[in-house]
Formats: sequence, C-alpha cells, structure tokens
Amino acid sequence: MSSTDSITLTPSSVTTDSDFPVGAVLRPLDDTQALDWLTIGHYLQQHGLHLDAHAAPRQFVGGLANLNYLLRVNGEWTVLRRPPSGPLPPGANDMRREHRILSRLSQGFALAPRSYHLCEDPGIAGAPFQLIEYRAGVAVRGDRLDPLPENEGVGVHLSLMMIEALAALHAVDADAVGLGDLGRPDGFFRRTTEGWIKRCELISEGVPSASARESMRWLREVADPVPMAPVLLHNDFKLDNILLDRQSQAPVAIVDWDMGTRGEALFDLATLLSYWSEPGDPAGMQNLRQMPTARPGFFSREQVAQGYAQATGRSIDGLKPYRVLTQFKLAVVFQQLYQRYRSGETQDPRYAHFGHLADELHEFTLDLITNKIF
Repeated sequence: MSSTDSITLTPSSVTTDSDFPVGAVLRPLDDTQALDWLTIGHYLQQHGLHLDAHAAPRQFVGGLANLNYLLRVNGEWTVLRRPPSGPLPPGANDMRREHRILSRLSQGFALAPRSYHLCEDPGIAGAPFQLIEYRAGVAVRGDRLDPLPENEGVGVHLSLMMIEALAALHAVDADAVGLGDLGRPDGFFRRTTEGWIKRCELISEGVPSASARESMRWLREVADPVPMAPVLLHNDFKLDNILLDRQSQAPVAIVDWDMGTRGEALFDLATLLSYWSEPGDPAGMQNLRQMPTARPGFFSREQVAQGYAQATGRSIDGLKPYRVLTQFKLAVVFQQLYQRYRSGETQDPRYAHFGHLADELHEFTLDLITNKIF
C-alpha cells in the first residue's frame, strides 16, 4: 500500500459479502465498529504488512468483549483482534498473552491458529491488537444449533468433540512449544479464587449479594485441591470458541486465547461445565443460553466429566472446588458485562438483563455447594 492510498469504508472500497470467504459471518458495514484503518494501514506497511485498500475490513458477528475484524493482509484473509473500549478487568483481554500463546502453540496443537503480529501501541487502533491466521469455519452460538442440523446425532457428536478437543489440548507438552514458563501454576486455585473474589467485591462496590457472599465464604474456607502437574489452559473453553467445518462438524480451530495460562486441568473442565445447561436446570442455567447443550443428544454435565476422565486418565475426585469457583467466576463475568452496559460503554441490548442473570448464577453456585457437583 502506498502512502497515498486510503483505507476508508466508502462505497468505492466496500467488499460485498460474496467477496469474503464462504461461511464468514460478518456484521453489516454500517454495524461494524469503526477503526482508523488509514493509521492501521500505514503502521502495518512499516512492518512489511500490506493492508488491502480495496477490501473494507468487516467485524465478525458474535462475542461479548473483544473486537474481531476480517481483512486482507499480504493477499491473505487475516483477523485483526483488539480489546473492547473502556476500562478492562485485570488480566482480561490480554493481547500480549494471547499473541505469545498463539505464536507458539500451533507447533504442537493443530487447532490453535497462529498469531503473526502484535502491536502494543494503543495509538494505532485505539488499543493493542494482533493479527491472527484466519481459519474458515462456523461457530455455534447461543442455545440453538444453527447453522448445523437440528438432530440428536449432532448433540452426541459435539459433546464428544468438546471432550476430545479439551483432552488433546491438555496433552500438549508446554515445554516443547516454548510455553513451559507461561503463567504461575503454583498456588493456582487459591490465587485464582482470591482474584475473582476481589473482582466481585469491586463490581459490587463492596456489597455483594447474599448468595455471592456465601460462595465467597465457602471458597475461602475449602481446602485447596491436591495439585496435579500443570497443563496448558484455554481458560474459556466452550462451544462458541470452537470453529467447525460445516459439513463434517469437525473442529478446525479454537479461538479466544487471551486468558490462556498454565494451571490445573480440572479448571478448564469445570469452566466448560459452568456453561453447560441441561434439562431440569434452574432458571439461571436455562437463561444462560451460552451453548445448546439442553437440546436432545447432548451429554449431561456428569457424562462430560466422566468422559474427560476416561479420555485423559485424570481423576475428577477433586472437581467440586473448581466447579464452585468457575460457576462463581461466570456470575462475576456477567456482573462485569452488565456494569459496562450501565456505564454506557456498550449499548448492546443483550447486556440489559445480565445483572439479573448474574444473580441467578450466584444462586446456582450455592446449589453446587450444598446439593451437587454436576
């Protein structure tokens, strides 16, 4: 791109949907959050990366936080990824961490797309950003199976696929891919617990709900689980973070690694279970609508946990503290998202009910403490 080229979202530079890769689900141009593509293009040029001035970047549909755009760089479809605007929770939306993981992990884990470039200067795109390999695939979002067929066989297949993909990630040799010093696995449970309790206190302005306080008390008093050898963790492993081949429904990529680290394998499993609704769940889990797992064919949470134990040879006897922690964490996440809506940082109507949902999830966390693990 020459210095006289401009990257603008004008009719002369608009790329139609038919020009984008098949299966890419993109926002309409007038619903794509604007970035300064001229500044971004000039920056990339200085690093030998040429942004196509004739293909207007488009934002992907989906996601509640990070902004993801599809654009052409050096003639290849590429994803530009940056955090949302406004204040960010500590440790979240970390482009540096994600770039470090994705620039290495693909060497030993085929489902990890490669990160090509990290820009830490927030003056270029309004926040640090990275360029990531584009993988063509579909995402199943919310509590529907679209765009996959509605049948029990799909539910069975996706249940097994998630178990196998998580087991494969946890089998990666972190040292072999240059991530042997990622994170701080020693004291993982206690440090993670205190971190999420502090977030809850902060977002609640020092007055958490009664159910949240009870969960905080239990988490502080429960004995630390017996530590296992640390593994690479995705830290937000769920169905809509897995891109699938539309025909075979095989996984082609796992995305959203900005919270990745090393730690206890059962934390990743418990995170998956925290999103996993099933028939008969109370209101909070039914209203969560993060995965279609209450539909026919999907495994129960207990079957998922047992399937993971069989696939990995790991005991799940120490799962309960992680189940309580990750369910509590999910409630706090929705509190944070609701706060963004209240403060005006986002006008996305999906956020309007997240405060009530967070309260319901805190209640369900108490169910895990008093009644059941799964």
